[in-house]
Amino acid sequence: MTSHAGQWALATVQTAQGPVACLELQDKLYALAPSLARVGQPALSTVASLFEHYDAVWPHLPEAARQVSEADRVTALHRLAPLLYPGKILCAGANYFDHLAEMGMPGAKKEDQRLFFFMKPPRNAVVGEGPTVHMPIGTQAFDWEIELALVIGKRARNIPVEGALDYVAAYTVAIDFSARDHNRAPETFYKLDWVAGKANDTCCPLGPRLVPASALGDPQNSSLKLWVNGQAKQDGHAKDMIFSVAEQLSVASRIMTLDPGDVLLTGTPAGVGTPSKTFLKVGDQVDAEIAGIGRLSVVVQAPR
Repeated sequence: MTSHAGQWALATVQTAQGPVACLELQDKLYALAPSLARVGQPALSTVASLFEHYDAVWPHLPEAARQVSEADRVTALHRLAPLLYPGKILCAGANYFDHLAEMGMPGAKKEDQRLFFFMKPPRNAVVGEGPTVHMPIGTQAFDWEIELALVIGKRARNIPVEGALDYVAAYTVAIDFSARDHNRAPETFYKLDWVAGKANDTCCPLGPRLVPASALGDPQNSSLKLWVNGQAKQDGHAKDMIFSVAEQLSVASRIMTLDPGDVLLTGTPAGVGTPSKTFLKVGDQVDAEIAGIGRLSVVVQAPR
């Protein structure tokens, strides 16, 4: 048995035998189930099941990580989304000042804004790395947005801003892909169609890992970068959010109960394709990176 110092993370990878939930330490992957059993916990085989037993099992993960065995090393074919699958996916819209400016609202003030959310379908939208993202059928304006995403650990309902981060278990990188042309509905009374523009299959890649909240620290210190075919497009910082992560959690928990395993995307900084009418095409590679979490890389495929 080998003892590893340093920080752990959670991943889900594809192997020859199927998906395997893993503890990740120093770029090495170890099957989660035997590590948990070694510290007297249920041998849970999925990351989702961790959130179903969050209060009982999560506190034991650091010790499980310290007691990983070389016999449990996993050979991955590729990474899947680390959480298969979230309960709900909530996404904060228009939550960076510079993104509002590039979308035609310069000089916006926080007191004039209302935090709003839209949703993505967990099982159909969530994918991992690689050639996993399919363009929505019929879109001519397929756009990118890097976002810091969090995973809820404890049930949250009507929580105050103070202490809201205590409900966060982990963070990961998300890319909110959007069919901008399907999002618009100017001929209708509702003007925007958030389902048609945002809820498309494969359009919520998550990864490459879940980093525990205790390791990331203050989420407002996170830097976010995105490249398309190696060309830098987004280079932002979470300190520029209009509504902080804690404020988002508080507002969302007044709208609905946030359950363990739910995911919240927290908005995107400037640098999306819409202002320059530069959109994605089949074969494009999108790399999204958040300091302290890692880089998520996907390749756009034809509609299906």
